[in-house]
Amino acid sequence: MSVKKAKPLVDKQEISIAMLGMVDGNGHPYSWSAIFNGYDAVEMQKCPFPVIPEYLNNQPKETLQIKHARVTHIWTDDLADAKQVARAAYIPHIVEQPEDVIGQVDAVIIATDIGAEHVQRGRPFVEAGIPIFVDKPLADNEEDLRTFCRWVDDGASIMSGSSLRYCKEFMPFRASTHNLGAIRFASITTPKSWERYGIHALEAIYPIIGPGFLSVCNTGTSERNIVHCKHTSGADIIAVAIDDMYGGFGMLQLAGTKGRAFACANDSFYGFKTQLLDFIHYLRTGIRPYPFAETVELMKILIAGIRSREENGREVMLEEIDAGIRT
Repeated sequence: MSVKKAKPLVDKQEISIAMLGMVDGNGHPYSWSAIFNGYDAVEMQKCPFPVIPEYLNNQPKETLQIKHARVTHIWTDDLADAKQVARAAYIPHIVEQPEDVIGQVDAVIIATDIGAEHVQRGRPFVEAGIPIFVDKPLADNEEDLRTFCRWVDDGASIMSGSSLRYCKEFMPFRASTHNLGAIRFASITTPKSWERYGIHALEAIYPIIGPGFLSVCNTGTSERNIVHCKHTSGADIIAVAIDDMYGGFGMLQLAGTKGRAFACANDSFYGFKTQLLDFIHYLRTGIRPYPFAETVELMKILIAGIRSREENGREVMLEEIDAGIRT
């Protein structure tokens, strides 16, 4: 039986990218565009997210950018945002409608983090055969997850994920937790909502624990999500998403039969750049940096957490989240 060989999605030396969408509380078009294009320090100071120019200014200019890929087109939900991002990150073209970039770019980044909007935002580009990167979470409901699975099954090139998957402080535990013995308990924290930021917590810990999540129980509220996940390995995982807990972004705890470990995420720039590098590598090789099945399982956990909370903390088995969705 022959194995299908991966082919480049974009066979060009210089890759042209469209940065599309911007929603309240998410400044990715600023930071992600700067990682490709560089930035004007004066204009970037006008960014409404002060942390972005702060961490950009901390980077050596000679290592800031991803080479041979550039954001050439931008559209945001508010035209004023597009104009400011374009000035700050040297983007030459502002379009009136997102579909206007079809035929003008090699790939699209959907830079919004509201999962319920991503099918609508992504559909024109999937139908046009353009590779897309979708900011986390890919979807927050079963119907949209089914749609994305169908698109990928039909050959669409879609990548989605959280920058916490690439957190450098967590990398040693992704490589090995042998010295900790069997993991019996793990916890991970994030501010903001479960719907938009719960995936940060989940995707930070997923490469450490691995696939095999069984059930989800969210005993919290929409403002204070306390989510208990059970895993086939025997590990119990607590993921916490509390609206105003900004001091608790990316706190990881691991407890095993032989040892324990603690780590905190501290370098957003590293996570963003490494994630975007993986997307560019996917475009150049056609090889996914991680299986789409992992993204599907993570979305099932996220959706189960919403369902459990809405059903007063009922333990929701992952197999309940549409058995028709492949994993």
